[in-house]
Amino acid sequence: MKLSTKGRYSVTALYELALHYGEGVVPLKTIAKTQQISENYLEQLMVPLKRAGLVESVRGAQGGYALALPPEEVTIGRIITAVEGPIALVDCLLMSAEAEGKSCVRADSCVTRRIWEEVRDSINSVLNNISLADLVVRNRQRIGGNQ
Repeated sequence: MKLSTKGRYSVTALYELALHYGEGVVPLKTIAKTQQISENYLEQLMVPLKRAGLVESVRGAQGGYALALPPEEVTIGRIITAVEGPIALVDCLLMSAEAEGKSCVRADSCVTRRIWEEVRDSINSVLNNISLADLVVRNRQRIGGNQ
């Protein structure tokens, strides 16, 4: 299992917005430069994040992006799910519209399914219990600890 750059960069971009929460919008160019992410790629990432209600945008010369919610309310799990979809180690755990009600014919008797469910639930628990505010605090502690 590997998290794609979509998930990692989305968390990083929203971390930058959390640093500036309450200060107004942050230009995409600033996020790109500070976090060393392609501006074009960031533009693509903001679409699902906006659709998920995590960011707001302002168009124009003074435009940019801001968190739509306080950093305490935006979890890492919510960000990753917005851009990557649900976390599932195996296809049989995806119970979404795209599965169209189909489940594995062995689901009821599968020896390993419960293990994959537990792993998924553990990952979701960790990601859903870390907010952007937590990330800001952790990074400040890390930086403060190295001085």
